[in-house]
Amino acid sequence: MIRIRTFVVDDEPPARRRIVELLETEADIEIAGTFEKGEEAIEAILQKTPDLLFLDVQMPGLDGFGLLERIVPERRPTTIFVTAYDAYALRAFEVRALDYLLKPFSDERFQAALAGARERVHARARAALGEKVLSLVEDKRHPSRLVVRNAGSIRFLDVRDVEWIEAAGVYAVIHEGGREHLVRESLQSLEARLDPSRFSRIHRSKIVALDRVSELRIDDRGGCRVVLRDGTTLPLSRRHRDGLEVRLREERR
Repeated sequence: MIRIRTFVVDDEPPARRRIVELLETEADIEIAGTFEKGEEAIEAILQKTPDLLFLDVQMPGLDGFGLLERIVPERRPTTIFVTAYDAYALRAFEVRALDYLLKPFSDERFQAALAGARERVHARARAALGEKVLSLVEDKRHPSRLVVRNAGSIRFLDVRDVEWIEAAGVYAVIHEGGREHLVRESLQSLEARLDPSRFSRIHRSKIVALDRVSELRIDDRGGCRVVLRDGTTLPLSRRHRDGLEVRLREERR
C-alpha cells in the first residue's frame, strides 16, 4: 500500500481540524504537516515533497496561488483547493489543481476528491518507477534492449531482434520481426548508443543490423542496395558503402 504524504494548509483552525479528522480515518494517508500560513508551508513542501496538498485559497500573506507559483510545476504535489469562494475555480484548474472543494463540503464530496487524488498519486508513483526502470536499462553504453513507450505500456525490444531502423523526423522506426515500433529518439542518438560492431549506418535515414544483411546489390549505374535476409531492400549511399563492406567482412570472420 502506498502511503500518501499529505499537507493541510488553511489559516482557519476549524477548517484544518475538519480535514485532518477526515484524513485520519484513511489507512493510506500520512498527515505529514498542517500549516496556517503559506510562508511556513512552502518551506516544508520544498523540503519534504508531500504527495498531496489540501490548500486554502485566501490566506494572509502568501495565498494559495502564490504558494503554488513558488513551486516548479513538475514538483507540485497533487493539489485540492479548499475554499468558501467559488470565484477562484477557473484559476485553480489553470494551475492544474486536481479538485476544488467549496466550504462547507459533505463527507461524500470530500471522499470523491480524495479518491481522485489517490488515482493521481498512484499514477505518478507508477510513472516514477517506470522512469527508474528505464534509467537502469538505458544507462548502458550499448544497451541490450531498446525501450518502446506506448500509451499505457513500456516494451523492451531485444537488440538481437532488431533488423533495421529508419528515421521518421525527430523520431525513429525500429523494424523487428515484421513489426514496426515508433520511438521518441532520433536516428543519430540511436546510432551513438548502439554497438557499432553489430549495427551500421547505410544511409542518412537508415541503420541496419549487420547480421541481417544477405547481400549488396549493385545496379548498372553503380548504385548499390542492401538486401536483408527477409528480402527487404534498402538504399546504400556512396558515403557509407566502403565502411559497410569493411564492417561486413569483419562481422563474418
